[in-house]
Amino acid sequence: MASFDIVNKVDMQLLDNAVNTTKKEIQNRYDFRDSKTEIELDKNGLKIQLTTDNSMRIKTIEDVLLTRAVKQNIDGKCFDFTQEDYQSGALVKKEIKIKQGIEKETAKKIVKLIKDLKLKVEPAIMDEQVRVSGKKLDELQHVIHALRNANLEIPVQFINMKS
Repeated sequence: MASFDIVNKVDMQLLDNAVNTTKKEIQNRYDFRDSKTEIELDKNGLKIQLTTDNSMRIKTIEDVLLTRAVKQNIDGKCFDFTQEDYQSGALVKKEIKIKQGIEKETAKKIVKLIKDLKLKVEPAIMDEQVRVSGKKLDELQHVIHALRNANLEIPVQFINMKS
């Protein structure tokens, strides 16, 4: 029986490359000259800490980071920019969270989407991923195509394809 897993994972090496490229670009930009700007990636806490002089620069750093991440093939939906920046002395700080894993509610939506296709496949929620099994490889590929075109609030990857 053929199967594959639907997951939401960010490759930490690619993310590290995007953060390092952002640091280099910020250091070379004229509008950031003589500013106290720092970008730190916390791989264990799944967050990026931005520190700079004012909130306008925070927005610029976010744009540069998002651009660099997309160039590294990291989906922009994995970043949570919703947290407000806050003042810490003379500096402005912001924490960007990295979303990984599929939450139960989102997994249920994915399962419902798959069942609405009315194919002979069986989706199953397993921890933070969804496994889809079926007899025909064509039907599994149809599920992948349908999920890529669906407007999900998280980026999804399809791994462990077994036939």
